[in-house]
Amino acid sequence: MNITKKSFTCERDGLTIRGMQYFPESFDAGKRYPAVIASHGFLCNYTNMENWCRDFAKIGYVAFCFSFCGGGSLSEDKAVKSDGESTKMSVLTEVEDLLAVKKFASQHAYVDMENLILLGESQGGFVSGLAAARCGAEVKKLVMIFPALCIPDHARRGGLGGSSYPVDNVPEVLDCGQSLLGRAFHEEAVKMDAYLELSAYEGPVLIIQGLADDIVNYSYAIRAKENYRTGQCHLQLVRNMGHGLQGSLYQSAFDSVRQFLAEREEVLTIRIILTRYETQMEGETRVEQLFFTGWCESKYFQGTVLPGGCDVRRYNADGEVSIRAEYTLEGIDQSQTPCRVHIINQRGEVDWKPVVTTDSAELAWLKEADLTAVVEEGEGGPTIRIYRAGTKR
Repeated sequence: MNITKKSFTCERDGLTIRGMQYFPESFDAGKRYPAVIASHGFLCNYTNMENWCRDFAKIGYVAFCFSFCGGGSLSEDKAVKSDGESTKMSVLTEVEDLLAVKKFASQHAYVDMENLILLGESQGGFVSGLAAARCGAEVKKLVMIFPALCIPDHARRGGLGGSSYPVDNVPEVLDCGQSLLGRAFHEEAVKMDAYLELSAYEGPVLIIQGLADDIVNYSYAIRAKENYRTGQCHLQLVRNMGHGLQGSLYQSAFDSVRQFLAEREEVLTIRIILTRYETQMEGETRVEQLFFTGWCESKYFQGTVLPGGCDVRRYNADGEVSIRAEYTLEGIDQSQTPCRVHIINQRGEVDWKPVVTTDSAELAWLKEADLTAVVEEGEGGPTIRIYRAGTKR
């Protein structure tokens, strides 16, 4: 796919912000495209968000990533840094940087500002949430990836950025090892009520948070979800995910973001536990069988995977791979009625396409629904997230 990119600059209070803009295939400046602005975390720069921008461009977005003024580490390449000193950087100056990039984006006729998404990781996720709260309806959707909502608490404990200092005698400069912060960062953060400020945004929110995150405890994400209006925020807790998206976890996170942007509802969340592995040859085709058990937790159904669940993977000599998982769950539907749910999950051209049958009258809609699935790899077995199209039930 022919994705193009070009560097850009804009200004905030006389400081130059540097970033990269990504364009979809067959880009036409005479057309309008939905847009996403991706914000990086502490000690990072715009290059850490280029994978997001590249993948958004592949699905038709114009995507912007940028380096925060005063952000990044002390040793990083100056070519990717924006202006500004780290000792003058704070969460609120980063909000202003993001708003400056938003203004820059709005100056281009090909950017559809009625379809603007803000996305950020860690501190950039927190900043994106605060910026969305300021912008209101100007932001169509908000995505926060392991957002650093812990920053105010870290300030109250005297531990911003991994530093350690007395809160009753905050030094002018906070030594964070790879970066230096200023006292102003602490003074702003210590006064913040993160949840109150975030709640001013009333649009759809997705939070993806790792249960194994040793920097931002998942309890912050749970509280954030509860702080938004009922049904406004979808929280996706990921097993075995720490403070980052390595390997296949990034792809499953992006796939989940795609489902969110398409306004698909997660209706079944199935935790798979692998129990046995077998392999054999059928002519020149290698066949792998992964047997599993597990359980499902959702508002529509709760139950366990019955014995016999199997994922069959066929690897042909020409490199083709086909994957088909089939299993049955037994449990109760939302009316507390005992039932069974049978699932066959196969890979389509773009998404996994599960076929579901059930003996539950309450869940009969699953048989006719337009379903897709995201496979989220994890230690011991994946998590299967099944989504449906249309208005949320």
